[in-house]
Amino acid sequence: MRGGLVNFQFIRPRSIGVSSLRGKPYYTVASVELGNTTTKCILMTTNLQTAEVFELAKEVRMTRSVRPPRVGEQVFGKTLVGVELTREAVTDLVRDVILAAVASARIDLKTDVHFVVRSTGVTAGFSTPEEVDELVRALAEGCLQAGAPTRSMTAAMSEDALPPSLRDYTWLRKVYFDGAIASSLPPSTTEIVANEMEGELVTAGIKGAVKGSGMDFRNPVMTLDFGTTLAGRVTDNSYPYARTIGSFAGLAGAIPDAIVRGSGLVSREDGCALDLPNTPSTFRVAVDSEWVESAERMIRVEPVPVGVNRFGTVPVNPKAAAEAGVTMIGVDVGTDGSDLCRLEELGAAIMAEHDSRYLLAVVDLVQTATVQRIVTLASQNGLVMQDTSLGITGRAATTGRKPELIAGSLRLPDGTKWTDSHQLVFVEDGLAIGAAVAARCMNSMGTVEHPMGGRRGDRCIMAARMKLQSDRQSGTRHDAGSDA
Repeated sequence: MRGGLVNFQFIRPRSIGVSSLRGKPYYTVASVELGNTTTKCILMTTNLQTAEVFELAKEVRMTRSVRPPRVGEQVFGKTLVGVELTREAVTDLVRDVILAAVASARIDLKTDVHFVVRSTGVTAGFSTPEEVDELVRALAEGCLQAGAPTRSMTAAMSEDALPPSLRDYTWLRKVYFDGAIASSLPPSTTEIVANEMEGELVTAGIKGAVKGSGMDFRNPVMTLDFGTTLAGRVTDNSYPYARTIGSFAGLAGAIPDAIVRGSGLVSREDGCALDLPNTPSTFRVAVDSEWVESAERMIRVEPVPVGVNRFGTVPVNPKAAAEAGVTMIGVDVGTDGSDLCRLEELGAAIMAEHDSRYLLAVVDLVQTATVQRIVTLASQNGLVMQDTSLGITGRAATTGRKPELIAGSLRLPDGTKWTDSHQLVFVEDGLAIGAAVAARCMNSMGTVEHPMGGRRGDRCIMAARMKLQSDRQSGTRHDAGSDA
Protein backbone atom coordinates (compact mmCIF):
# COMPACT_ATOMS: atom_id res chain seq x y z
CA MET A 1 0.00 0.00 0.00
CA ARG A 2 1.37 3.39 -1.01
CA GLY A 3 0.15 6.88 -0.35
CA GLY A 4 2.45 8.84 1.96
CA LEU A 5 0.72 9.85 5.18
CA VAL A 6 -2.17 7.49 4.42
CA ASN A 7 0.22 4.98 5.99
CA PHE A 8 0.53 7.09 9.17
CA GLN A 9 -1.75 7.03 12.20
CA PHE A 10 -1.60 8.17 15.82
CA ILE A 11 -3.82 6.04 18.00
CA ARG A 12 -4.88 6.83 21.55
CA PRO A 13 -6.88 4.33 23.62
CA ARG A 14 -10.59 4.91 23.37
CA SER A 15 -12.41 5.22 26.67
CA ILE A 16 -15.41 3.19 27.73
CA GLY A 17 -17.62 3.38 30.81
CA VAL A 18 -18.19 0.56 33.25
CA SER A 19 -21.85 0.37 32.25
CA SER A 20 -20.78 -0.80 28.79
CA LEU A 21 -19.26 -3.94 30.29
CA ARG A 22 -22.59 -5.33 31.34
CA GLY A 23 -24.14 -7.87 29.02
CA LYS A 24 -21.30 -7.97 26.50
CA PRO A 25 -18.18 -10.16 26.35
CA TYR A 26 -15.46 -7.86 27.68
CA TYR A 27 -12.16 -9.12 29.07
CA THR A 28 -10.66 -6.69 31.58
CA VAL A 29 -6.96 -6.47 32.45
CA ALA A 30 -5.00 -4.33 34.89
CA SER A 31 -1.61 -3.30 33.54
CA VAL A 32 0.70 -2.44 36.44
CA GLU A 33 3.91 -0.73 35.30
CA LEU A 34 6.77 0.40 37.52
CA GLY A 35 8.98 2.64 35.41
CA ASN A 36 12.03 4.77 36.04
CA THR A 37 9.91 7.91 35.71
CA THR A 38 6.26 6.93 36.16
CA THR A 39 4.34 4.17 37.89
CA LYS A 40 0.96 3.35 36.36
CA CYS A 41 -2.08 1.20 36.68
CA ILE A 42 -4.10 1.26 33.48
CA LEU A 43 -7.31 -0.73 33.28
CA MET A 44 -7.93 -1.99 29.75
CA THR A 45 -10.86 -4.03 28.50
CA THR A 46 -11.25 -5.92 25.22
CA ASN A 47 -14.43 -6.66 23.29
CA LEU A 48 -13.95 -10.37 22.61
CA GLN A 49 -16.16 -10.20 19.52
CA THR A 50 -14.30 -7.40 17.73
CA ALA A 51 -10.84 -7.51 19.43
CA GLU A 52 -11.08 -3.75 20.03
CA VAL A 53 -9.34 -2.53 23.19
CA PHE A 54 -10.68 0.26 25.39
CA GLU A 55 -9.43 2.12 28.44
CA LEU A 56 -11.48 2.10 31.64
CA ALA A 57 -9.21 4.18 33.86
CA LYS A 58 -5.61 5.28 34.26
CA GLU A 59 -3.70 6.27 37.38
CA VAL A 60 -0.19 7.67 36.90
CA ARG A 61 2.25 8.72 39.60
CA MET A 62 5.85 9.82 39.46
CA THR A 63 8.10 7.00 40.63
CA ARG A 64 10.21 9.57 42.48
CA SER A 65 7.20 9.99 44.80
CA VAL A 66 7.84 6.53 46.27
CA ARG A 67 8.30 6.96 50.00
CA PRO A 68 11.87 6.99 51.38
CA PRO A 69 13.28 3.82 52.96
CA ARG A 70 12.27 3.31 56.56
CA VAL A 71 14.45 2.05 59.37
CA GLY A 72 15.10 -1.65 58.87
CA GLU A 73 14.21 -1.68 55.16
CA GLN A 74 16.87 -2.74 52.68
CA VAL A 75 17.48 -0.76 49.49
CA PHE A 76 17.69 -3.27 46.64
CA GLY A 77 17.98 -0.93 43.67
CA LYS A 78 17.61 2.56 42.28
CA THR A 79 15.89 4.23 39.35
CA LEU A 80 17.96 5.78 36.58
CA VAL A 81 18.10 9.11 38.46
CA GLY A 82 19.00 7.49 41.77
CA VAL A 83 15.65 7.16 43.58
CA GLU A 84 16.17 4.41 46.17
CA LEU A 85 13.76 1.48 46.21
CA THR A 86 12.90 -0.95 48.99
CA ARG A 87 10.59 -3.90 48.67
CA GLU A 88 8.13 -2.43 51.17
CA ALA A 89 8.08 1.03 49.56
CA VAL A 90 7.49 -0.38 46.07
CA THR A 91 4.73 -2.59 47.44
CA ASP A 92 3.01 0.45 48.97
CA LEU A 93 3.30 2.51 45.79
CA VAL A 94 1.96 -0.26 43.56
CA ARG A 95 -0.92 -0.99 45.93
CA ASP A 96 -1.97 2.65 46.11
CA VAL A 97 -1.82 3.15 42.34
CA ILE A 98 -3.97 0.08 41.73
CA LEU A 99 -6.54 1.07 44.34
CA ALA A 100 -6.81 4.57 42.86
CA ALA A 101 -7.35 3.23 39.33
CA VAL A 102 -9.98 0.73 40.45
CA ALA A 103 -11.81 3.42 42.42
CA SER A 104 -11.76 5.74 39.41
CA ALA A 105 -13.24 3.03 37.18
CA ARG A 106 -15.81 2.06 39.85
CA ILE A 107 -15.14 -1.63 39.46
CA ASP A 108 -14.25 -4.45 41.83
CA LEU A 109 -10.71 -5.76 41.50
CA LYS A 110 -11.71 -9.25 42.62
CA THR A 111 -14.75 -9.75 40.41
CA ASP A 112 -14.42 -7.36 37.46
CA VAL A 113 -10.72 -7.64 36.60
CA HIS A 114 -9.87 -10.93 34.90
CA PHE A 115 -6.09 -10.63 34.72
CA VAL A 116 -3.26 -8.53 36.18
CA VAL A 117 -0.06 -8.04 34.18
CA ARG A 118 3.02 -6.66 35.97
CA SER A 119 5.99 -5.14 34.20
CA THR A 120 8.95 -2.93 34.99
CA GLY A 121 11.62 -1.01 33.15
CA VAL A 122 13.55 -0.28 36.33
CA THR A 123 16.60 -2.43 35.75
CA ALA A 124 19.37 0.09 35.11
CA GLY A 125 20.26 0.50 38.78
CA PHE A 126 20.31 -3.22 39.47
CA SER A 127 23.43 -5.34 39.46
CA THR A 128 22.28 -8.86 40.39
CA PRO A 129 19.41 -11.22 39.52
CA GLU A 130 18.50 -11.23 43.21
CA GLU A 131 17.77 -7.51 43.08
CA VAL A 132 15.51 -8.00 40.07
CA ASP A 133 13.74 -10.85 41.88
CA GLU A 134 13.15 -8.54 44.83
CA LEU A 135 11.47 -6.03 42.55
CA VAL A 136 9.29 -8.70 40.95
CA ARG A 137 8.18 -9.86 44.39
CA ALA A 138 7.40 -6.28 45.42
CA LEU A 139 5.21 -5.83 42.35
CA ALA A 140 3.33 -9.03 43.10
CA GLU A 141 2.91 -8.13 46.76
CA GLY A 142 1.52 -4.72 45.82
CA CYS A 143 -1.07 -6.38 43.59
CA LEU A 144 -2.06 -8.81 46.33
CA GLN A 145 -2.33 -6.07 48.95
CA ALA A 146 -4.60 -4.13 46.60
CA GLY A 147 -6.91 -7.16 46.56
CA ALA A 148 -5.99 -8.92 43.33
CA PRO A 149 -6.58 -12.68 43.69
CA THR A 150 -3.64 -14.91 42.85
CA ARG A 151 -5.63 -16.60 40.08
CA SER A 152 -5.71 -13.29 38.20
CA MET A 153 -1.92 -13.36 37.84
CA THR A 154 -1.55 -16.79 36.22
CA ALA A 155 -2.81 -18.17 32.92
CA ALA A 156 -5.72 -20.59 32.92
CA MET A 157 -4.75 -24.19 32.18
CA SER A 158 -8.23 -25.06 30.92
CA GLU A 159 -11.49 -23.32 30.12
CA ASP A 160 -12.91 -24.48 33.45
CA ALA A 161 -10.57 -22.05 35.21
CA LEU A 162 -12.19 -19.11 33.41
CA PRO A 163 -15.41 -17.36 34.45
CA PRO A 164 -18.43 -19.04 32.80
CA SER A 165 -19.21 -15.87 30.84
CA LEU A 166 -15.86 -16.09 29.04
CA ARG A 167 -15.67 -19.78 28.22
CA ASP A 168 -17.34 -19.44 24.85
CA TYR A 169 -14.54 -17.10 23.77
CA THR A 170 -11.51 -19.24 24.55
CA TRP A 171 -9.79 -21.78 22.32
CA LEU A 172 -8.31 -23.70 25.25
CA ARG A 173 -10.32 -26.75 24.21
CA LYS A 174 -8.27 -26.95 21.02
CA VAL A 175 -4.95 -25.20 21.68
CA TYR A 176 -2.65 -24.37 24.56
CA PHE A 177 -0.48 -21.36 25.31
CA ASP A 178 2.96 -22.10 23.90
CA GLY A 179 4.72 -18.81 24.58
CA ALA A 180 3.78 -16.89 21.45
CA ILE A 181 2.18 -13.48 22.06
CA ALA A 182 0.22 -12.12 19.08
CA SER A 183 1.89 -14.86 16.99
CA SER A 184 5.42 -13.68 17.77
CA LEU A 185 7.90 -15.97 19.46
CA PRO A 186 10.35 -14.48 21.95
CA PRO A 187 14.07 -15.00 21.34
CA SER A 188 15.20 -18.57 21.91
CA THR A 189 16.96 -17.32 25.03
CA THR A 190 15.41 -14.80 27.41
CA GLU A 191 18.83 -13.59 28.55
CA ILE A 192 19.32 -11.11 25.70
CA VAL A 193 18.09 -7.91 27.36
CA ALA A 194 16.71 -7.16 30.82
CA ASN A 195 13.55 -5.50 29.53
CA GLU A 196 12.62 -8.15 26.96
CA MET A 197 9.13 -8.38 28.47
CA GLU A 198 8.54 -4.70 27.73
CA GLY A 199 9.53 -5.28 24.11
CA GLU A 200 7.10 -8.17 23.91
CA LEU A 201 4.25 -6.19 25.46
CA VAL A 202 4.62 -3.10 23.30
CA THR A 203 4.78 -5.22 20.16
CA ALA A 204 1.54 -6.92 21.15
CA GLY A 205 0.04 -3.62 22.24
CA ILE A 206 0.62 -1.85 18.97
CA LYS A 207 -0.90 -4.81 17.13
CA GLY A 208 -3.93 -4.57 19.39
CA ALA A 209 -4.25 -0.79 19.29
CA VAL A 210 -4.90 -0.67 15.55
CA LYS A 211 -8.01 -2.82 15.76
CA GLY A 212 -10.91 -0.74 14.48
CA SER A 213 -8.56 1.75 12.78
CA GLY A 214 -8.45 0.14 9.35
CA MET A 215 -4.71 -0.55 9.61
CA ASP A 216 -3.40 -4.12 9.48
CA PHE A 217 -0.36 -4.07 11.76
CA ARG A 218 0.80 -7.68 11.72
CA ASN A 219 4.12 -9.37 11.07
CA PRO A 220 6.69 -8.36 10.00
CA VAL A 221 6.94 -5.41 12.38
CA MET A 222 9.45 -3.18 14.12
CA THR A 223 8.40 -1.68 17.46
CA LEU A 224 10.07 0.98 19.59
CA ASP A 225 9.13 1.95 23.14
CA PHE A 226 10.60 5.30 24.13
CA GLY A 227 10.12 5.20 27.86
CA THR A 228 12.97 6.38 30.05
CA THR A 229 14.88 3.45 28.61
CA LEU A 230 14.47 1.96 25.15
CA ALA A 231 12.69 -1.31 24.45
CA GLY A 232 11.25 -2.99 21.39
CA ARG A 233 11.82 -5.73 18.86
CA VAL A 234 11.79 -6.63 15.19
CA THR A 235 9.94 -9.68 13.86
CA ASP A 236 10.20 -11.47 10.54
CA ASN A 237 7.34 -12.84 8.43
CA SER A 238 7.60 -16.52 9.43
CA TYR A 239 4.33 -18.45 9.71
CA PRO A 240 2.40 -19.20 11.84
CA TYR A 241 4.71 -17.62 14.42
CA ALA A 242 7.17 -14.86 13.60
CA ARG A 243 10.68 -14.99 14.98
CA THR A 244 12.29 -12.13 16.87
CA ILE A 245 15.24 -11.01 14.74
CA GLY A 246 16.00 -7.65 16.34
CA SER A 247 15.95 -6.12 19.80
CA PHE A 248 16.48 -2.62 21.18
CA ALA A 249 18.01 -1.41 24.43
CA GLY A 250 19.57 1.65 26.02
CA LEU A 251 18.47 5.20 26.72
CA ALA A 252 15.35 6.87 25.35
CA GLY A 253 13.42 9.35 27.50
CA ALA A 254 16.52 9.78 29.65
CA ILE A 255 17.95 11.87 26.80
CA PRO A 256 15.30 14.65 26.74
CA ASP A 257 15.12 14.40 30.53
CA ALA A 258 18.80 15.33 30.76
CA ILE A 259 18.40 18.26 28.37
CA VAL A 260 15.46 19.56 30.40
CA ARG A 261 17.23 19.08 33.74
CA GLY A 262 20.01 21.34 32.55
CA SER A 263 17.55 24.10 31.69
CA GLY A 264 16.92 25.08 35.29
CA LEU A 265 13.17 24.72 34.73
CA VAL A 266 12.93 21.44 36.66
CA SER A 267 14.76 19.74 39.51
CA ARG A 268 18.43 19.06 38.73
CA GLU A 269 18.23 15.84 40.77
CA ASP A 270 15.15 14.05 39.44
CA GLY A 271 13.36 16.38 37.04
CA CYS A 272 12.15 15.12 33.67
CA ALA A 273 10.61 16.31 30.43
CA LEU A 274 7.15 15.40 31.73
CA ASP A 275 7.47 18.23 34.26
CA LEU A 276 7.09 20.74 31.42
CA PRO A 277 3.90 21.24 29.39
CA ASN A 278 4.40 19.78 25.93
CA THR A 279 1.54 20.20 23.49
CA PRO A 280 1.90 20.06 19.69
CA SER A 281 0.55 23.57 19.10
CA THR A 282 3.23 25.12 21.32
CA PHE A 283 6.33 24.41 19.30
CA ARG A 284 6.06 25.79 15.79
CA VAL A 285 9.35 27.63 16.12
CA ALA A 286 12.41 27.65 13.90
CA VAL A 287 15.37 25.86 15.48
CA ASP A 288 19.04 26.31 14.67
CA SER A 289 20.17 22.89 13.45
CA GLU A 290 23.48 23.24 15.32
CA TRP A 291 21.69 22.59 18.63
CA VAL A 292 20.29 19.32 17.29
CA GLU A 293 23.58 18.30 15.71
CA SER A 294 25.40 18.98 18.98
CA ALA A 295 23.07 16.58 20.77
CA GLU A 296 23.40 13.99 18.01
CA ARG A 297 27.16 14.00 18.39
CA MET A 298 26.76 13.00 22.02
CA ILE A 299 24.26 10.20 21.34
CA ARG A 300 25.50 6.78 20.23
CA VAL A 301 23.20 4.62 18.10
CA GLU A 302 24.97 1.41 17.18
CA PRO A 303 24.87 -2.39 17.27
CA VAL A 304 25.49 -3.53 20.83
CA PRO A 305 29.09 -4.79 20.80
CA VAL A 306 30.05 -8.24 22.02
CA GLY A 307 31.74 -8.18 25.39
CA VAL A 308 29.57 -5.63 27.20
CA ASN A 309 27.02 -6.55 29.87
CA ARG A 310 25.21 -3.21 29.81
CA PHE A 311 24.36 -0.73 27.10
CA GLY A 312 22.76 2.57 27.94
CA THR A 313 22.55 1.31 31.55
CA VAL A 314 20.34 -1.65 30.55
CA PRO A 315 21.69 -5.17 31.23
CA VAL A 316 22.30 -6.98 27.93
CA ASN A 317 23.84 -10.21 26.68
CA PRO A 318 25.05 -9.66 23.11
CA LYS A 319 26.65 -13.11 22.96
CA ALA A 320 23.30 -14.77 23.67
CA ALA A 321 21.68 -12.46 21.12
CA ALA A 322 24.14 -13.53 18.44
CA GLU A 323 23.57 -17.20 19.24
CA ALA A 324 19.81 -16.65 18.94
CA GLY A 325 20.16 -14.83 15.62
CA VAL A 326 19.01 -11.51 17.10
CA THR A 327 20.58 -8.19 16.12
CA MET A 328 20.76 -5.83 19.09
CA ILE A 329 20.69 -2.08 18.52
CA GLY A 330 21.47 0.23 21.42
CA VAL A 331 21.28 3.92 22.27
CA ASP A 332 23.67 5.48 24.77
CA VAL A 333 25.19 8.79 25.79
CA GLY A 334 28.82 8.17 26.57
CA THR A 335 29.10 4.80 28.29
CA ASP A 336 26.04 3.78 30.30
CA GLY A 337 24.83 7.36 30.39
CA SER A 338 28.16 8.77 31.54
CA ASP A 339 27.76 11.82 29.28
CA LEU A 340 24.18 12.71 30.19
CA CYS A 341 25.75 15.62 32.07
CA ARG A 342 26.88 17.00 28.70
CA LEU A 343 23.27 17.01 27.54
CA GLU A 344 22.39 18.90 30.71
CA GLU A 345 25.01 21.47 29.77
CA LEU A 346 23.46 21.69 26.32
CA GLY A 347 20.07 22.37 27.90
CA ALA A 348 21.58 25.14 29.98
CA ALA A 349 23.19 26.68 26.90
CA ILE A 350 19.90 26.62 25.00
CA MET A 351 18.06 28.32 27.85
CA ALA A 352 20.75 30.98 28.09
CA GLU A 353 19.70 32.15 24.63
CA HIS A 354 16.09 30.99 24.26
CA ASP A 355 12.91 30.06 26.14
CA SER A 356 11.21 26.81 27.16
CA ARG A 357 9.27 26.60 23.89
CA TYR A 358 12.51 26.62 21.95
CA LEU A 359 14.06 24.07 24.33
CA LEU A 360 11.26 21.56 23.79
CA ALA A 361 11.32 22.18 20.05
CA VAL A 362 14.98 21.13 20.13
CA VAL A 363 14.01 18.03 22.14
CA ASP A 364 11.43 17.06 19.51
CA LEU A 365 14.02 17.31 16.75
CA VAL A 366 16.64 15.39 18.72
CA GLN A 367 14.21 12.53 19.26
CA THR A 368 13.19 12.62 15.61
CA ALA A 369 16.84 12.30 14.61
CA THR A 370 17.34 9.39 17.01
CA VAL A 371 14.42 7.47 15.50
CA GLN A 372 15.89 8.07 12.04
CA ARG A 373 19.27 6.72 13.13
CA ILE A 374 17.68 3.61 14.66
CA VAL A 375 15.64 2.88 11.53
CA THR A 376 18.63 3.47 9.25
CA LEU A 377 20.79 1.11 11.29
CA ALA A 378 18.05 -1.52 11.38
CA SER A 379 17.71 -1.28 7.59
CA GLN A 380 21.46 -1.56 7.08
CA ASN A 381 21.47 -4.71 9.22
CA GLY A 382 18.78 -6.41 7.14
CA LEU A 383 15.98 -6.06 9.69
CA VAL A 384 13.56 -4.10 7.48
CA MET A 385 11.61 -6.18 4.98
CA GLN A 386 9.56 -4.92 2.07
CA ASP A 387 6.38 -4.97 4.15
CA THR A 388 7.75 -4.21 7.63
CA SER A 389 5.50 -1.87 9.62
CA LEU A 390 6.89 0.48 12.27
CA GLY A 391 5.09 1.10 15.55
CA ILE A 392 6.25 3.61 18.16
CA THR A 393 5.06 4.20 21.71
CA GLY A 394 6.42 5.80 24.87
CA ARG A 395 6.44 9.34 26.24
CA ALA A 396 9.72 10.34 24.60
CA ALA A 397 8.38 9.76 21.07
CA THR A 398 4.63 10.41 21.27
CA THR A 399 4.54 13.84 22.94
CA GLY A 400 4.87 17.31 21.45
CA ARG A 401 5.37 17.42 17.69
CA LYS A 402 7.49 14.25 17.54
CA PRO A 403 4.91 12.04 15.74
CA GLU A 404 4.29 14.71 13.11
CA LEU A 405 8.01 15.37 12.63
CA ILE A 406 8.94 11.69 12.45
CA ALA A 407 6.13 10.87 10.02
CA GLY A 408 7.11 13.77 7.78
CA SER A 409 10.84 13.14 7.69
CA LEU A 410 11.56 9.43 8.33
CA ARG A 411 13.39 7.88 5.39
CA LEU A 412 14.81 4.59 4.24
CA PRO A 413 18.54 4.39 3.40
CA ASP A 414 17.77 4.97 -0.30
CA GLY A 415 16.23 8.35 0.54
CA THR A 416 12.57 7.45 -0.02
CA LYS A 417 10.06 8.39 2.65
CA TRP A 418 9.15 5.58 5.03
CA THR A 419 5.42 6.26 4.69
CA ASP A 420 5.56 5.98 0.89
CA SER A 421 5.98 2.22 1.18
CA HIS A 422 5.68 1.24 4.86
CA GLN A 423 3.13 1.71 7.60
CA LEU A 424 3.88 3.94 10.59
CA VAL A 425 1.74 4.10 13.70
CA PHE A 426 2.17 5.90 17.01
CA VAL A 427 0.31 4.48 19.98
CA GLU A 428 -0.26 6.03 23.36
CA ASP A 429 0.02 3.55 26.26
CA GLY A 430 1.15 0.76 23.98
CA LEU A 431 2.51 -1.29 26.86
CA ALA A 432 -0.83 -1.26 28.70
CA ILE A 433 -2.68 -2.32 25.56
CA GLY A 434 -0.05 -5.03 25.19
CA ALA A 435 -0.89 -6.28 28.67
CA ALA A 436 -4.50 -6.71 27.54
CA VAL A 437 -3.39 -8.55 24.42
CA ALA A 438 -0.89 -10.77 26.26
CA ALA A 439 -3.49 -11.78 28.84
CA ARG A 440 -5.83 -12.85 26.06
CA CYS A 441 -3.05 -14.80 24.35
CA MET A 442 -2.14 -16.60 27.57
CA ASN A 443 -5.77 -17.65 27.87
CA SER A 444 -6.17 -18.42 24.14
CA MET A 445 -8.85 -15.82 23.49
CA GLY A 446 -8.08 -15.02 19.87
CA THR A 447 -10.75 -13.65 17.55
CA VAL A 448 -10.67 -15.46 14.21
CA GLU A 449 -12.67 -12.78 12.41
CA HIS A 450 -10.32 -10.04 13.61
CA PRO A 451 -6.91 -11.74 13.88
CA MET A 452 -3.93 -10.19 15.59
CA GLY A 453 -1.58 -13.00 14.71
CA GLY A 454 -0.14 -13.97 11.37
CA ARG A 455 1.15 -11.89 8.53
CA ARG A 456 -0.14 -8.59 7.25
CA GLY A 457 -2.98 -9.20 4.82
CA ASP A 458 -3.02 -12.93 5.58
CA ARG A 459 -5.58 -15.22 7.18
CA CYS A 460 -5.91 -16.08 10.86
CA ILE A 461 -3.28 -18.55 12.07
CA MET A 462 -5.58 -20.65 14.27
CA ALA A 463 -5.76 -23.64 11.92
CA ALA A 464 -1.98 -23.63 11.44
CA ARG A 465 -1.47 -23.26 15.18
CA MET A 466 -3.71 -26.24 15.90
CA LYS A 467 -1.79 -28.33 13.38
CA LEU A 468 1.55 -27.22 14.80
CA GLN A 469 0.58 -28.16 18.34
CA SER A 470 -0.96 -31.44 17.22
CA ASP A 471 2.28 -32.33 15.43
CA ARG A 472 4.27 -31.48 18.54
CA GLN A 473 2.14 -33.71 20.71
CA SER A 474 2.43 -36.57 18.23
CA GLY A 475 6.18 -36.16 18.00
CA THR A 476 6.23 -34.89 14.43
CA ARG A 477 9.19 -32.63 13.72
CA HIS A 478 7.97 -29.17 12.83
CA ASP A 479 9.53 -25.71 12.81
CA ALA A 480 7.20 -23.18 14.43
CA GLY A 481 8.61 -20.45 12.25
CA SER A 482 8.39 -22.20 8.90
CA ASP A 483 5.85 -21.72 6.15
CA ALA A 484 4.78 -25.35 6.35
